[in-house]
Amino acid sequence: MRNSKFLQEFKAFAVKGNAVDMAVGVIIGGAFGKIVTSIVEDLIMPPIGWLIGGANFSELKVTLPATEVAGQVMSPATINYGNFLQTLLNFIIITFCVFLMVKMMMRLSKSKEDEASVAPEPSNEEKLLAEIRDLMKERKQ
Repeated sequence: MRNSKFLQEFKAFAVKGNAVDMAVGVIIGGAFGKIVTSIVEDLIMPPIGWLIGGANFSELKVTLPATEVAGQVMSPATINYGNFLQTLLNFIIITFCVFLMVKMMMRLSKSKEDEASVAPEPSNEEKLLAEIRDLMKERKQ
């Protein structure tokens, strides 16, 4: 009995519009992130690398000296700043795109609010009734 109440609460939560909308947003956001990553890695970074002398950003790194542990030379550690630069550029582009989308959505919602707040023009019948009312008020005075 207790288990079915839990399942009913979960079903109510999962079927609510907000949870479904959020799930759709996460899925679309993940796909959008992959597209932006491809744009950065495949379209933007190669020309930038070519402009600065043919550097491949994913290969840019600083190699630290190798260390010896228990008589064995360990492979040197690397600081991969090229990958960091690509990830940073991905972040900037995604953030900019999200900013533009939010700005556009805010503009659309504001225009809908403005349309809703404007009182509709009274119909011809309403205008005539208002004139009749005003004329009757004048006659009583």
